[in-house]
Amino acid sequence: MNTVAREHRTPAGPTSAEAARLLAEYGPNEVAAQPCVPLWARVAAQLRDPLITVLLAAVVLTLAIGDRPDAVVIALVVVVNTTVGVVQEVRAEESVAALSALSTPRARVMRDGGPREVPSAAVVPHDVLVLGEGDVVAADAGLTESAGLLVDESALTGESVPVDKAVSAADPDGRTVRSGTVVLRGRALAVVTATGADSALGRIAALMRPRPDPTPLQRRLADLGRVLAVVALSLCAAVFVLGLLQGQPAGRMGVTAISLAVAAVPESLPAVVTMALALGARHMASRHALVRRLPAVETLGSVTVLATDKTGTLTEGRMVVERLWTPGCTASVDGHGYDPSGRLLVDGSPPGPAEAEELRALLTATALCNDAALRPPTEAGGPWTALGDPTEAALLAAAAKAGLDPVDLGAAFPRITELPFDSVRKRMTTVHRTAGGGTLVCLKGAPEAVLTAAVLDETEEVLERARAASTRLAAEGFRVLAAARGTRHGFPAPAADAEHGLRLLGLAALADPPKSAASAVLADCVRAGIRPVLITGDHPATARALAVRVGLLEPDARSADVVRGADLGSGTVTDLTRPTVFARTDPGQKLEIVQAWRDRGAVTAMTGDGVNDGPALRRADIGVAMGRRGTEVARQAADLVLTDDSLATVVGAVEEGRRVYDNIRRFLLYGLAGGAAEILVMLAGPLFGLALPLRAGQILWINLLTHGLTGVAMGAEPVSPGAMSRPPRPPEQHVLGSGLWQRVLLLGTVVTAVSLGAALWARSDGRPWQSILFTALLAAQLGVVLGLRERLLTRANPFLPAAVLASAGLAAAALYLPFLRSVLETEPLSWGDLVGPVLAGLAGFVAARTQRAVARPRWTARASGRTPARPAERPVKRAGGTSLRPRAGTGMEPPPDDDAG
Repeated sequence: MNTVAREHRTPAGPTSAEAARLLAEYGPNEVAAQPCVPLWARVAAQLRDPLITVLLAAVVLTLAIGDRPDAVVIALVVVVNTTVGVVQEVRAEESVAALSALSTPRARVMRDGGPREVPSAAVVPHDVLVLGEGDVVAADAGLTESAGLLVDESALTGESVPVDKAVSAADPDGRTVRSGTVVLRGRALAVVTATGADSALGRIAALMRPRPDPTPLQRRLADLGRVLAVVALSLCAAVFVLGLLQGQPAGRMGVTAISLAVAAVPESLPAVVTMALALGARHMASRHALVRRLPAVETLGSVTVLATDKTGTLTEGRMVVERLWTPGCTASVDGHGYDPSGRLLVDGSPPGPAEAEELRALLTATALCNDAALRPPTEAGGPWTALGDPTEAALLAAAAKAGLDPVDLGAAFPRITELPFDSVRKRMTTVHRTAGGGTLVCLKGAPEAVLTAAVLDETEEVLERARAASTRLAAEGFRVLAAARGTRHGFPAPAADAEHGLRLLGLAALADPPKSAASAVLADCVRAGIRPVLITGDHPATARALAVRVGLLEPDARSADVVRGADLGSGTVTDLTRPTVFARTDPGQKLEIVQAWRDRGAVTAMTGDGVNDGPALRRADIGVAMGRRGTEVARQAADLVLTDDSLATVVGAVEEGRRVYDNIRRFLLYGLAGGAAEILVMLAGPLFGLALPLRAGQILWINLLTHGLTGVAMGAEPVSPGAMSRPPRPPEQHVLGSGLWQRVLLLGTVVTAVSLGAALWARSDGRPWQSILFTALLAAQLGVVLGLRERLLTRANPFLPAAVLASAGLAAAALYLPFLRSVLETEPLSWGDLVGPVLAGLAGFVAARTQRAVARPRWTARASGRTPARPAERPVKRAGGTSLRPRAGTGMEPPPDDDAG
């Protein structure tokens, strides 16, 4: 245990010897790191894939029959698949480790009677932390001294507004600082009470466990692998018995049966999957999304619920002044972040002279009563940053938008003294010298601490108007500050007397505004059939206001429409999948919400950046962390790290995931149809007098050419134009579901018919029918692969037509190279003999295009609204934006007809 009872100790802190003893007793102050996965374990995890297991069995079988070349080819597929998967995992972890370097590794403590800097891991209970502006708190600690201490706890709680801490605070939490939080202003001494796993950060990290559940793609392919294994064994036995009944030698039929079994399994599927996932990961990296686990690429395409954090994910993560109220007017303030460029508008127009004077007076006072500073971008196009309290920095940016220069104001009104903000007074006052020798008093603070007769010399009517405006702005989710000023002929003594008899200047309403693309991103999710859910630790009013602004709630939404963490704790909310907005949630409750959706069969994605998001990121099917703003705990818990912290990148990743899944299904349609055709040819051929339609070597050569180069090239096909206009497939749907297996049989039947037709024509005309059958079967499958392309003449994937040409060239080599002719037992074909294979290739192409033309309108109609698709969310047009109204019920929807092929 690393926890001790809180007790006061002298500022001298422990001696070095005591610290060493405590370190040995309590252990290092660090959250247990994820254990390093050895290389052999990574390789074993890749080899446990069911289809890889089938391929390994095929290697054993081919070696048993002496077919070493084919065994080498199949083994090479296994090696490539395993290597790519392992390399991708290692590279992703190295990239995350580079992000981890952003963490603060050291802390200032009192040791041996004086301050000393030590590694954060060496901080022990009873250490005295020396905290100042910008410091990351190294451990949980109780304050013993404090002055104007303001702490950002958003990483732990999700609260966007910094929290005041003081030794005199009535709430015990106000006298405590916690591990992982950041000091924005002030200074303090604090005695460490908990380190390592017993700190607030450690307790949250302990909620995270390695995710044992396979991804949707892994589950689907595992089901397919089991089905194909059974089919392969059954066909192997059936063909072997059938051959024996026809009087064929047992040895020849054994080889043929095993060859057919190999043909029944699309052995390049793992390579296709791996290539598709690797390309998807590379595309995502170019779009600022770092994939930590390769299967996560496809998982994004299956997401049905997007649970998103608020601060830094939907919002900018920076406080901004958006409204100003004075007794004479109400103004809006535009602009982004701490950038001082922007305008003040009254009813959409620049303020008049009297209004401008009131607004400038308000912003002058808030700029003078201010300890923050703004820093310009360090590089062209970069953001302005704040030094100090984000709220005060936002007030400086607003003053700059009114044409006020804080530096010039400070020179014109030099500060004489101040009364710093504290949690009891809830206000800050500064006193400045004026040019005439008098003094100017500037005050800002919480409305309830300022809008009183004890502070302001105003009529009750003015005070009531200001209180009503403050209440209205607070209900809209703003943080409201009131400002006042007064003049004195001399310096007031004592300084506290300055906080009386002041004139009200107005109110400033601040918020952490939504990112400019937030509403559009959520609307894109809705169009894709993904249910957005907001889960935050912030105040319910703030959460409600943001949800309205981004379209998650209607404009007339009440606070009751937002479910609070207390409601979850009391058990009053029985169905956690119905609400759209959750506020004041703790890490455990985020876990409960994500798990509730998973229990209903949803594929969940969770976005976040704080330590408090880590457990939910781990529990979700796909965890998405912010790379810039995100904490180390969040990044380590996530499957996907957004290096640009943009939620729009998630939508791009979803599109990439759907591309991957479409290509996998397209390959399955092609590969299984070809495999079915080869089997049907072998089973039906004898019925038409073709005793042994194909030799074992010919079957394996066809399989190599069709499932090899062309199959792998299919994994690079570009995204379908309608990929984001259809809902995701249900998690329980089989990889061959939504009519794909029927299409496999139909295409397989067409390829079988045209191939046998070519062979029967050749036999009746005295031509080398077996070689023509061999060529026609291969040509028909190459025609199918071209016909299945989403965009026939696209240049996005030149590898596929190149692979088809290469396969055609290798097919010709099997007919005309003496060495291959002897191995495969083929005969050279004349120009007249090639008529049948060419027609078979055209027939395969036409059949594939016809299937697309028939299947496409059904899901396209749903996507365009001609046929109700019952999406999880239904966009509702309203003034000022689009509301993402949830459909009553589960929020899940039936799949559209397949687009793959």
